Amino acid sequence: MPTKSLTAKKKKIKLPDDFRYLMWGYDFEKIDLLKHKERIIINTINYGQWKHWRWLVKIYGKQKLRNIIKNIPVSEFRNSRALTLICLILGIKKMLYANRSDKIRTKRNY
Repeated sequence: MPTKSLTAKKKKIKLPDDFRYLMWGYDFEKIDLLKHKERIIINTINYGQWKHWRWLVKIYGKQKLRNIIKNIPVSEFRNSRALTLICLILGIKKMLYANRSDKIRTKRNY
């Protein structure tokens, strides 16, 4: 299912309202799909449902998701079963193992 790149569609697409509970700690109206993509992906994998995962694939594409997830420290993911499943779906064989606190200190965008 080919789709236009996210950059071409970014002005038209907002995070759907059913993602609101996944992003409870953030100002939902200010979330940017490109700037906050890591946080959106992490929260969706940790707390989302299948429909949320499908939306991620539709918006970001499998290849882009694969590249983003591979570079997020495993410690960011709270649900190991969900992470295992998403890695199987996207064909991710190797994850980044890094100190979570280092990542948080350098990537705070909110």
